Amino acid sequence: MNFRYRFFILILIIGILAGCATKPPLVWQPPAESLTLVDSVDIDFVDDLDIDSLNLAIERSLHYYEVSGNNRFYRLADRLVSAGQMKESLLTFRQIIKRGGSIADKKSEIRRNFDVYRAAGQDGNGGVLFTGYYVPLLNGSLTRTEKYKYPIYKTPPELVARKSGTYYSRKEIDAGGILRDKNLEMIWVDDPVELFFLHIQGSGEIKLENGTVLTVSAAGTNGRQYRSIASYMLEKGIIGIRESSNRNIKKLLKEKKDEDLYEILGYNERYIFFHFVADPTGSLGEPVTTGRTIATDPDIFPPGALSFIRLRRPVLDGQGKLTNQRIYFSRFVLNQDKGSAIKGPGRVDLFCGFGETAESVAGTLKERGELYFLVKK
Repeated sequence: MNFRYRFFILILIIGILAGCATKPPLVWQPPAESLTLVDSVDIDFVDDLDIDSLNLAIERSLHYYEVSGNNRFYRLADRLVSAGQMKESLLTFRQIIKRGGSIADKKSEIRRNFDVYRAAGQDGNGGVLFTGYYVPLLNGSLTRTEKYKYPIYKTPPELVARKSGTYYSRKEIDAGGILRDKNLEMIWVDDPVELFFLHIQGSGEIKLENGTVLTVSAAGTNGRQYRSIASYMLEKGIIGIRESSNRNIKKLLKEKKDEDLYEILGYNERYIFFHFVADPTGSLGEPVTTGRTIATDPDIFPPGALSFIRLRRPVLDGQGKLTNQRIYFSRFVLNQDKGSAIKGPGRVDLFCGFGETAESVAGTLKERGELYFLVKK
């Protein structure tokens, strides 16, 4: 254990014993081997997106550290870092990218000012599996009709009061109607398959017939484990390996009768409850930013932190359609979300944006890449 780490532990203990805070700081303690301090000299900090989106994502992480994340300490390898230091890291980085000068000078300044930590990945050697997620657009109504008959539920009050434990399963709720007519319906949609994928994504937009668009975001769950219906459908021979893309799965599911559909969807017992929000938000309570927000396991990687990723992505043609090409890219991102299927040091979900194009990109993004975290020295 190095001096810097012991020093922060000592300060933390003294603060708690002295009772100098209204509540003890929360110490985020992932497995030590999840992150490794590396020499950044061979990392080419190239960013393929616009600086405005990066500044917006930084602002959202800064707000998190100023509000709900302000009473925390984070361990990265053998270093303990306060929320104030995480915030200072973002402020310093923002100054560097806004400053005049060449790209080469900015890269050198980042290397001089920041410690860089590489994620262990699935294999312990830095190999991380990247997937994508998006905000879907559904058609809906604030009243139930014959067309709009599939409800989006708010969190039941008994579940709010209980805080932990498991609740009714997906099959009990959707097929059995156990929550029906209990004044929990927020809005109704016209497609049970799109509704299921809204649960997977965690946020979505609902377009009413008068053109109004409402945004919903996850507010709670039934406490049950996420299980992949794609794996279930492969195991049961419902689809082949070449048909396992989200697009093909959706197409097949939409051809099923409700009874058969709920049998498949019910394999994933995890159920999401929603609330209305101004913008789609991540697990930090902050809006997500297209191309700049990533979701990781919050038990492994520091929430809100500045990160850098390198991987391949699908290429779109002039009409926004996917091609068979894939190209390498890299960019700075912020760790601002989590996902029920995103577990361990080798998984990252990249937020791809809104609508059909984002859905196409997210649905075909499944690449090995690299994940790094940057903290001011």
